[in-house]
This record gives sequence, structure tokens and C-alpha cells, in this order.
Amino acid sequence: MRCCTVQIEGLSWFPGHMTKTKRMIQAEIKHMDAVCEILDARIPISSRNPDVDELTEGKPRMVVLNRVDQADPAQTRRWAAYFRGKGYAVLEANAKGGAGTAQFASAVRELLHDKLAAYAEKGQVGRVVRVMVLGIPNVGKSTFINKVAKRKTARAEDRPGVTRTKQWVPVDNTLELLDTPGILWPKFDDVNVGMHLAFTGAIKDDVMDLEELASYLMEYLSHHYADAVKERYKIEIEEGDSGYDLLIKAGRKRGFLMRGAEVDTERMARILLDEFRAGKLGRFTLETPEE
Repeated sequence: MRCCTVQIEGLSWFPGHMTKTKRMIQAEIKHMDAVCEILDARIPISSRNPDVDELTEGKPRMVVLNRVDQADPAQTRRWAAYFRGKGYAVLEANAKGGAGTAQFASAVRELLHDKLAAYAEKGQVGRVVRVMVLGIPNVGKSTFINKVAKRKTARAEDRPGVTRTKQWVPVDNTLELLDTPGILWPKFDDVNVGMHLAFTGAIKDDVMDLEELASYLMEYLSHHYADAVKERYKIEIEEGDSGYDLLIKAGRKRGFLMRGAEVDTERMARILLDEFRAGKLGRFTLETPEE
């Protein structure tokens, strides 16, 4: 993208509690029957911690594509096929609204069909199945667990880094979930991954330049979802417009003016990011399986 210089590439992001979480996963994984990874359906690859594959090697895996209500439906179907092709069970969900969460327990048992059959042959019918639930900060992990368990047991807030310790959450008499703190990776070597995480709120806004970040998002949307931008902000997109140009146009249309009729681009940047994260602009997916 030509308009932006947001400094994310090489950003270190590995607080002490995340180091502790990684050690906890390594210690607990041997006791798990399966691993469930919660991903943001808008950025399925960017919201995956690449360390998880190595940390959970050999365990049956499920991927939950969360926030499908905010993602492009056609792209969600393609991503579901992509992960199934890798041998994962896939569940599409909207944890906040509850969609898909009721199917979780049966999906886990289907994933573990052979293992449960082996338990039954040994007379261990009704043995408790333990599933580790992983996800990066602010991906909706605790909200998903609360919906599955039908009670508020995992602390959930719409900001990164809320869950700080492991906690067991019973779903029924034969299924328990291990909720874990969100874990990012030590450094972002791909600037697009960092951008996507920042767009969706997985990285705290106070470490970002929000005007540059919003400019990058506006430019991406103008290239891939131009009609949504035009409709939401009542602006025209002209050839050569940068993301910052469009941010100015949108801010002027909204009446965000300061002294001298200068547009308050910082205010417009916050509005754009808030509306994108709330799904008010439409349903977007920012990466494809081919990428």
C-alpha cells in the first residue's frame, strides 16, 4: 500500500504472561484429548499463532472460525474448506450472538469418534474429554467458552489480554474445556499480519499511530470493497486517492472539522476503526487462502 508507513514489522510483543502461557501449554498438552483454536474469520491466518502447531503436535485439532457474522460469507466457505483439507474439524461461529456454539460439543465428539470408541471398548463409557482452547488476544475465546458452557465462567471483555490464567470450564458431565490466556508470537516479521491484527483490535491501539493505521484500512477497503466505503461514508473514490485522502473526505462529510476547516483525521480514524470492528461497514475478509 503506497500511503502508509505504520511501524509494525519487527514489533516485539511478548509480555511475561505470554511466556508463562507458552510454558503452561507445554506442560498441559499431554493431558488433553484435543485442541480447539479460535480464529477471527476475517483474518484466519493472521489470527493464528504459528507456534501452536508445534506446541500441540499430534493432538486432534478443531478450528473455530469466529465472528463469521462480520466476515465475507463466500470467503468463510473457502477458509472452512481450506482447514478441512488440512485435516482439522471446522466450526463456524459468532460467539457474541451464540451462533454455532451449540454444535461445539457434538463436533468435538465427532472429531474424537475413534478415541471415544476405544474408551468404550475398555469399559470407559462416559470418560471426561478434555479440550484445550487456544486463541490470540481479543479473538473472542472467552466469549465463545461462556456460550458453549451456557454460563459466565470465563472472563470476557472486548479488549486484548483479559484472560491471564488457565481455568477449567465444565460444559457437561463428560466434556471440560481448559481456557488459556491469549498468546501472540514474539515478533511480527510480516507487516500485513501486524496490520490485520491491529485492524481487528488484537494489538492495543495505544501502541499504534491510528491515523496511519486507519489510512491503510481505508485504502484496502477502497480497493476490495469500494461500494461499502461509498455507501457508509457518502464519498466518491477517485483514481489516485490514497487512504489518507479518503479519510479526509469521510471526515469532512461527517463534519469532523477543526479551526480553519481542517479535518480532524484522528477522530475520523477512530470512527473508521470502531465501525469496522463493530461490523457497521459490512462483512469483510482481509485475506484469502491463496495468499
